[in-house]
Amino acid sequence: MVATLGFVWGGTFMVQKLALNYLPPIWVAAARLGFAALITLAIWRLRSGHMFTTKETDWPRLLWVSLLSAAVPFMLLAWAQQYVSSAFTGVSMAAVALIVLPLAHFFVPGERMTLRRCLGFVIGFSGVVVLIGPAALASNGSLLEGWGRMACFAAATCYAVSSILMRRLPPLDPFGLSATTLIFGAALVIPLALIQSGPPPIPSTEGLVIVAILGLVPTAAAGLLRILVIRTAGPVFMSLTNYQVPLWSVIFGVTVMGEPLPGSLIWATLLILSGVALSQFGSMRKLFGGG
Repeated sequence: MVATLGFVWGGTFMVQKLALNYLPPIWVAAARLGFAALITLAIWRLRSGHMFTTKETDWPRLLWVSLLSAAVPFMLLAWAQQYVSSAFTGVSMAAVALIVLPLAHFFVPGERMTLRRCLGFVIGFSGVVVLIGPAALASNGSLLEGWGRMACFAAATCYAVSSILMRRLPPLDPFGLSATTLIFGAALVIPLALIQSGPPPIPSTEGLVIVAILGLVPTAAAGLLRILVIRTAGPVFMSLTNYQVPLWSVIFGVTVMGEPLPGSLIWATLLILSGVALSQFGSMRKLFGGG
């Protein structure tokens, strides 16, 4: 599931960049949330329609999870991508893993910050830096670039905090959690989009297809996978996805967009995979039958 998430989210920024040609940034976030919420809600209702599976409930924390895992970071990233490069966005998403590590140490039982785990995360992040190279820090001259970069790191922080909060929720139906997260997110973002930009322009057929893909694959389907990973394997393991995102972004850029192949790709891949293996050595050993 982690490998699938890395693959899917690696292509998200490319699709979202295309969607910005048809809709304002906040309507891109609103459209993907609204479309994904309708699909996930229908699936949840067909399954059971129940949320918490025991008598224990925690709706306030569920609301915060919804806002921080979908609504707020979607708006921040859609706005930021007008002013920052995709390379910088990739680095900022990789920072999620480094933010999660100390948070999980203090707030999630069994996720202690060991020396081996810290070294693995640093090696993995080094691989992302090698992959992206100086392009991530190069300025594009935009007056709002600094604010755009801050928005990217704010989105990364939202993802990290929501992962910790999600792990600490009581037992609940993952489809219900996914649907609720998207519904709460859409309920916040759609009114804000109306206030800021007015009714959305009607995009062409191509624009509608792009927005539908953005809502169905990286939002609805990948959002459910993210919840399943966090609830079963924990936020630290889930955060390793963010090292794969820039790697797949480069691969998509080379194979789909015809961009040149960076010479650092092989070395970056080795560093990223080595960092993942070192930081999650125990989980890998269990996964591949080592006890």
